[in-house]
Amino acid sequence: MVRQPAVAGKFYAGDPDRLRRELAEMVPPGEAQKVIGIIAPHAGYVYSGKVAGKAYAAVEVPDTVLILGPNHTGVGVAAALAPESEWLTPLGSVPVNRRLSHLILEHAPLVREDPVAHRFEHSLEVQVPFLQYRNPGVSIAALCLALPDFPSIAQVGEGIARAIAAYGEDVLIVASSDMTHYESAAAAKAKDDQALARLAELDPEGLLKVCREKNITMCGVIPATALLVAAKIMGATSCRLVHYATSGEVNGDLHSVVAYAALTVS
Repeated sequence: MVRQPAVAGKFYAGDPDRLRRELAEMVPPGEAQKVIGIIAPHAGYVYSGKVAGKAYAAVEVPDTVLILGPNHTGVGVAAALAPESEWLTPLGSVPVNRRLSHLILEHAPLVREDPVAHRFEHSLEVQVPFLQYRNPGVSIAALCLALPDFPSIAQVGEGIARAIAAYGEDVLIVASSDMTHYESAAAAKAKDDQALARLAELDPEGLLKVCREKNITMCGVIPATALLVAAKIMGATSCRLVHYATSGEVNGDLHSVVAYAALTVS
């Protein structure tokens, strides 16, 4: 089974040559470091691509990547593993890493294979061209998450850590998330600073709590929380903000923005 692109030509260029040129502009040259994970945004590349590009430029992309994304469509199971054999983008096909996928199913009992949750979900798809650009030989596993509470998120995060340990090779975890939605740039920054503080402290439960209590519309808070849970088990000691920006810096509208952050976890 092949996962067809759902937002090529909408969120990012559908023409492969144009897409390569855009990626080259968005991913600046620089020294890349080995990390456990990153948090990268998933809006249209015109708005969030340069922020995501700074995250991908800062890290080494190994041959295996686990992408965690939120469920925007509301369909499918709460912890949906992509069952496809490969994902297509304008840059070609990316194989699904079946060994890592099977280990996730083994070690995270809440996870189920479910193509429905992934069929039209953009948050995972938009990460794939960046991964292809940084490592043309990459393979992926992909989880779409809509878990209701911290215990269930923590259970999946712990299972991810066990699965990666059993896998025995380098795996980069990518948590896909935008930050505050449709508030003024100033209000978004004030709210997002509270979430970013919890990320900096490697505090997964605190991140989920502050987003829910303060109405911080960080759409990928569940994937980011799962990443922090897994990363701490894997030995993470820092979460560093690489870049923060808003849509207002692109379209000039600072009264109603979507905010984006790029972070590395190591």
